[in-house]
Amino acid sequence: MSGTFVGMPAFPKAAHDAVRNQTLRANLRHATHTIRDKRARAVAELDDWAGLREAGRQIKDHALRHLDRYLIQLEEAVQAAGGTVHWAADADEANRIVTRLVRETGESEVVKVKSMATQEIGLNEHLEARGIHAYETDLAELIVQLGGDRPSHILVPAIHRNRGEIRDIFVKEMARWGRPAPDGLPDTPAELAEAARLHLREKFLRAKVGISGANFMVAETGTLVVVESEGNGRMCLTLPETLISVVGIEKIVPTWRDLEVFLQTLPRSSTAERMNPYTSMWTGTTDTDGPHTFHLVLLDNGRTDTLADEVGRQALRCIRCSACLNVCPVYERTGGHAYGSVYPGPIGAILSPQLRGTTSEIDASVPYASSLCGACYEVCPVAIDIPEVLVHLRERVAEGGPATRRGTKVRLKPAKGHAAERAAMRASRWLFTHPAALATGQRLAARTRRFHPRTIPGPGKAWTATRDLPTVPAEPFRDWWQRTNGGKDADK
Repeated sequence: MSGTFVGMPAFPKAAHDAVRNQTLRANLRHATHTIRDKRARAVAELDDWAGLREAGRQIKDHALRHLDRYLIQLEEAVQAAGGTVHWAADADEANRIVTRLVRETGESEVVKVKSMATQEIGLNEHLEARGIHAYETDLAELIVQLGGDRPSHILVPAIHRNRGEIRDIFVKEMARWGRPAPDGLPDTPAELAEAARLHLREKFLRAKVGISGANFMVAETGTLVVVESEGNGRMCLTLPETLISVVGIEKIVPTWRDLEVFLQTLPRSSTAERMNPYTSMWTGTTDTDGPHTFHLVLLDNGRTDTLADEVGRQALRCIRCSACLNVCPVYERTGGHAYGSVYPGPIGAILSPQLRGTTSEIDASVPYASSLCGACYEVCPVAIDIPEVLVHLRERVAEGGPATRRGTKVRLKPAKGHAAERAAMRASRWLFTHPAALATGQRLAARTRRFHPRTIPGPGKAWTATRDLPTVPAEPFRDWWQRTNGGKDADK
């Protein structure tokens, strides 16, 4: 994934630092609570929400089961409409393809629609290193780019910034990237948006190459779909002479009719709108409107390997609405940077380790970045059982693998302390299958409770460093039950 996240520490370390940032926590709390409350009201308007959710799940599962067939159908439809299709096995290949396509136009600047796929492969950094400047045009992505920052949310990449911080970034950095911020720029939303509009307008009118992702690809017609709320996407998709779209292969849906479901569930789950203000669809090229040249880069980058996992593959249903982030108590307190990926929050905790398939500390730690409360599953518009996948990945990490990457068997390296955890779990399994030993241990713990330490020594320090050690009761439950119920067995 993006080189901007290379070298990030494991989630516990990054989260420990993040929770101490009071400004960050205040920004996140305000933003996530506002978005999720609006989403709840928007969803409640639909009597058939549960049916739409189930329909979305079934459509995505069907598409994933027959992905090979639908990808070929998509390729044929795009080519028949005048487009060109390129296949990229990984990030390096995708970056090489896009760089070559831009160079063939003779241009050294491109404008971009907000795209998770291009962030995933680190396209901006790759182009910059080769003398091609990529300008983000989504307002939040613009803020992140101008600030030399990392995105921290799927829908609102600059959610960790408040208005004052954004104003300061515009004032200091806009002139270096193009049109400067107006003198005396205040921090009101309208004035900030106007400054961004003026800054971007010259780039839209000058650009000859646009780069996008896509929310959906329709196999039946070869149509690509982008939904957005600002209009910048429409400008990038229609004004340049050449359009290059980099899209993950899982974004495919079989038929045009399938869009009916997702164009209802995605806007309500993401921006709490009944319909996105801008829904752009294009099929190949035409002689009279839009770009004259269209290239579609189909990106794998770990997706087929993820598809091979019967439990983990459901992560590929994701339509990037970000609803799971807005209800997650862990994300609300740590923010997105702690996840070390362009995919933060609950969905990132199950998607990133599968796509990257590495032995890094961050990939081994993010499946544990959850309380397993299940709020993410309840709001997911395509019913991804994120807690189930988290437990599945934790098991994989604890056992040390195996996992498949690019057709090669590798073993995931257990994070520090997992060997001790695994030994503790095995000891617990033996204890719970020997009732007499368990009862003896409970009585001994109760009688020696006054001598218990407040922290666990050795590897257990990692647990008690951030948690209070529970106080052992004066009497085990079974002893209390037998004493108060005439000797009856508590298990009956």
